[in-house]
Amino acid sequence: MTDHVPVSMPVPARLLGLGGLMPFAFLCVAATLDVPRRPFWVHAEIAYGAVILSFVGALHWAFAMLLPIDSHTQRWAMFGWSVVPALVAWVALLMPAQAALISLIGLFALHFRVDMLLAYRHRLPAWYLPLRVALTAGAVLSLLLTLFS
Repeated sequence: MTDHVPVSMPVPARLLGLGGLMPFAFLCVAATLDVPRRPFWVHAEIAYGAVILSFVGALHWAFAMLLPIDSHTQRWAMFGWSVVPALVAWVALLMPAQAALISLIGLFALHFRVDMLLAYRHRLPAWYLPLRVALTAGAVLSLLLTLFS
């Protein structure tokens, strides 16, 4: 995890990661086309986004456990950050749809920024950030299209 060698992206990470975008795309299209049931589809997309944000937050819990970090304060900050996405996502589930979509979009963007800092500071695998770019862009695009449809 800490060696920054040009290793190609593992196939499971690529396939499962990109496969994880399929529900975003499906729910976005359903929310746009199935107008009578739009509230259901929008809520389903918000719920899926909340689950995915919880997942990416958990990645940072693992990083906090495994990365060589000398600073007690930095380790606390990493563990602390790792729970923020789940907490914000949970609150988003309780919000009206428009506010929830905006909150999820903002948190996906913020989480990517934190991923960038972590990848550069701790020399994560070279494939990690390109995968996070694709997954974050796909999630945010779907949420934006739902927000503005």
